[in-house]
Amino acid sequence: MAITVRRPNLSWSERAYLPAILSGMAITLRHLKNMLAGRTKVTMQYPEQKWDSYLPEHYRGAPALVKDERDRVRCVACQLCEFICPPRAIKIVPGEIPLGERFAKVEKYPEEFDIDMIRCIYCGMCEEVCPEQAIFLRKDYAITGLTRADMVHNKEKLIEIGGVMHGLVLKWNEQK
Repeated sequence: MAITVRRPNLSWSERAYLPAILSGMAITLRHLKNMLAGRTKVTMQYPEQKWDSYLPEHYRGAPALVKDERDRVRCVACQLCEFICPPRAIKIVPGEIPLGERFAKVEKYPEEFDIDMIRCIYCGMCEEVCPEQAIFLRKDYAITGLTRADMVHNKEKLIEIGGVMHGLVLKWNEQK
């Protein structure tokens, strides 16, 4: 059985939407007055002012590779980040460390390490899965390029952006 709901009878001013229009204009005038008095800011002037100081601690930006204090790449080319990446934005070509070297026990290093920043969704899974803490998400939100090739960051560019990370690196630990 259908129930009929009767509409209320509106007065002439309510049918013309005058109260709604006037209340909206009052809000607009209040915002204008506060803006002219300098109590509220409307627009951030982007190139001069940046969000860097306002970013939360848990902000996830673009991934970058890091080195240790002795200028060695922390990545062991285990390819976990490549396998876990949902959009398949990471491509790693592992290379072998020669047997005669001091750290031959590590076996591999990244010969090529590319991240396609157009495909990257900044999920942070690569950072979470990395056993050597070699990849980190930096607080960068202005990632630009003129061509698609500019948006594919190679190993050198990722290390330049990432910089040096201090702390224990299991890869270079003599006792491991």
